[in-house]
Amino acid sequence: MPTSKQAKKRVRQSEKHRLRHKARRTELKTLEKKLLTVLTQEKDPKKAEAEIKLYQARLDKAGAAHTIHKNTVARRKSRLQRKLNKLKAGGAPSPSPAPKA
Repeated sequence: MPTSKQAKKRVRQSEKHRLRHKARRTELKTLEKKLLTVLTQEKDPKKAEAEIKLYQARLDKAGAAHTIHKNTVARRKSRLQRKLNKLKAGGAPSPSPAPKA
């Protein structure tokens, strides 16, 4: 337990930040799943383009707020853009492999 006034304040701030970051990460996961569904099942390039634009904007905001690292933002944007480009070229994008624990 924190004893100093400053330590107590940091605990309060950390909890606020944790909840804010958690909400952003959850939103990103939801948007990514929705986008992958459009890319792999619906295969509609126009709809996918609209979804990817929204997802990239949210990724940029999360990166700016230090919710996720800026390199992670760049990597995710790049991978999804490649899938969209593959869909536009006529090929069906393969679903991403499950991350290893």
